[in-house]
Order: sequence, then structure tokens, then C-alpha cells
Amino acid sequence: MAEPQPTDVLDTDGPAAPPRRNGELVFEAPWQSRLFGLTMSLHRAGIFEWEEFRRLLIAEIDSWQRANPSATGWSYYERWQAAFEQLLAVKGLCAGRELSQRVDVLAARPAGHDH
Repeated sequence: MAEPQPTDVLDTDGPAAPPRRNGELVFEAPWQSRLFGLTMSLHRAGIFEWEEFRRLLIAEIDSWQRANPSATGWSYYERWQAAFEQLLAVKGLCAGRELSQRVDVLAARPAGHDH
């Protein structure tokens, strides 16, 4: 049996559908593809059901749009990140203060050490 692929669970249209160009996923920065890969890896490992993350992502997008009704530009992967952070907290993997501390440590690293 073949291992599930990201395209097996990703929406192709609607609010949870990731940006695509010519049918291919589009990432504008390395952090976006890394976040996507981490999310898919945890899903494949059985840490969460895809629908659980999908609901959080749609809620995060909706919440942002309601809070910013006149904004024209928004980042899909920033909303993905917010939903992913919520999922980490819900699953007890990394929450609130611990996540902020890890972000601060990584942000303080010298240029060129982005992993």
C-alpha cells in the first residue's frame, strides 16, 4: 500500500486550499515549505487527523478575515502557522510559553543558522 501523499488530504479549493500555480503547491519562503513538511510529517505519523488540522486552519482564516475586513493581502501560511501552533497546544506537544521560548532561541541565532 502506497504512503499517503499531501495531495490526498489537501483541499483543492475553498478556504483551506493552499496556494498553487499550475497545479503545484507554491511556497514564497523556505519557512513555509518547512512548516508544511513538518505538518505533513506529524499527520503521517498519526499525531493528528487531517480533518482536525483542517478545521483549525479554516477557523483561523475566518477569524483573521473577520478581524481584518478591509485588508487586501494576507498570508495563507501565516494562518497555517497559527493553526499549527494551536494544534501543537491542543495535542500537548508544545504550547504557549514553551513555543515562544523556542522561537526566541531560534530567532537569536546568527544569520545563516535558520534550522
